[in-house]
Amino acid sequence: MNTRRRYLVVTDEAARHPFRASLPPHFLRGEAKALEMPEKRWSITASDWRGFLMAYCAAFIAVTAYIA
Repeated sequence: MNTRRRYLVVTDEAARHPFRASLPPHFLRGEAKALEMPEKRWSITASDWRGFLMAYCAAFIAVTAYIA
């Protein structure tokens, strides 16, 4: 009976950090996609502005009421 120890993750010696070496190969393949520029940049919508102003006004009123 030939028993071999099988590891859950095969180490990659090309990865220069021990944690990265322990990651499965399919995680490292997606690395090139993560480094590319995103296709669409953020855009601030009217809903974003409305939410920001509501939070700002609520905080301002709360602080003013606390001081008064």
